[in-house]
Amino acid sequence: MEQDRIIVGLDIGTTKICALVGKTNASHKLEILGIGTAPSEGVAQGMVTNIDKTVVAIEQAVKEAGDQSNIDINVVNAGIAGHHIHSTVCQGSITREAVEEEITVEDVARLTNDMYRIVTPPGSEIIHVIPQKYTVDYQGGIKDPVGMSGVKLEADFHLITAQTNAIHNIRKCTQRAGLEIDNLILEPIASSMAVLSNEEKEAGICLVDIGGGTVDLIIFCDSIIRHTAVLPFGGNVITADVKQGCKVMAHQAELLKTRFGKAIAEKASDHEVVTIPGLRNRAPKEVSVRNLAHIIEARMAEIVELIHAEIIRSGFQHKLAGGIVITGGGAQLQHVQQLFEQITRLDTRIGYPNEYLDDSSLEKVKNPAYATGVGLILAGFQALDYREEYYRTAKGTKRNSAKTRTRQDKQQGSDFFSRILSKTKGLLIDDYSE
Repeated sequence: MEQDRIIVGLDIGTTKICALVGKTNASHKLEILGIGTAPSEGVAQGMVTNIDKTVVAIEQAVKEAGDQSNIDINVVNAGIAGHHIHSTVCQGSITREAVEEEITVEDVARLTNDMYRIVTPPGSEIIHVIPQKYTVDYQGGIKDPVGMSGVKLEADFHLITAQTNAIHNIRKCTQRAGLEIDNLILEPIASSMAVLSNEEKEAGICLVDIGGGTVDLIIFCDSIIRHTAVLPFGGNVITADVKQGCKVMAHQAELLKTRFGKAIAEKASDHEVVTIPGLRNRAPKEVSVRNLAHIIEARMAEIVELIHAEIIRSGFQHKLAGGIVITGGGAQLQHVQQLFEQITRLDTRIGYPNEYLDDSSLEKVKNPAYATGVGLILAGFQALDYREEYYRTAKGTKRNSAKTRTRQDKQQGSDFFSRILSKTKGLLIDDYSE
């Protein structure tokens, strides 16, 4: 059944809107069937600012992906980001009536579901509820309480909230494009599914997704999401600095950054010069690659320092045995890995979304810029919390096909526990009974 499912990931980013179509093969690897991209002119800092332009870009990306994969796309897993994202840790508890019986998956699900009733600041709503650790009859530090005996079940939860208007705008754009959102997932969570290994999550690791408008950060420790944050800047601020410092057009600044930019000025040659075509009736302009690197390094160092400050604020700085993984479009900047290591003193690597891709997948997708899109597809096959997979296996439950329609086959599926963890409407587990 898993091999028959087709999932579509829709990454609504600041620089591009990307639609990816994928399915799993017999080796449980992800096979990308189609990809579509379109310039994102209606999104700023991860938030939709112009609905009409965003709808046009979504339609273009989805059509391209659908034509390439021969799929009629109607349902997508969409990502959400932006500086309006906030996270906090809250506690919840329930008292069980069946004292003599073991704690069941239903008890855990009821406790998690109750957390969605917590009052949030006006204009915001909860998008993810992620269990941290449980307490059974005042015995704390329990990762998985299922099967234990106890009356009072308590837990700490990592709550992620988003601005209600931002959520509505994303849903409005997808609806106008003729699509239905099955899962709305925080983008750094999706990226982590594509580039991090289970061992890294257990050891403790920080994923940094450097996009065009935002920097998304997520910390794992003991295989559990411990901290999330979205910083309201990204690669676009570097492009703006290059535009101003080199006195060039915006598109020229972006090309200079991506083709010749370096995150460490010492790595640039003193004698290398790039010639830029001049404006009408004006002579070409020469830009020193060393000066370009100085401009980029100044801003990039500031961004890394703010990321490091967020890691320290999380309280997990000394628990990151796996160090830092950088992904997103900004991870392609030359020598950015070394700059991170110099400032944070943590081991750093570039995260490529090929951990779970099969060899036949499109080579274009094996790029840090597509990590979120690949992760959004994986979210249709994997749980956001590893304990959910364990519960499903232990109870012998069976996931149905996703509600993605193809030109050859139309199927629907559900998963209840995923809905509780990610507050979505599409995936429901049919039965948790023995």
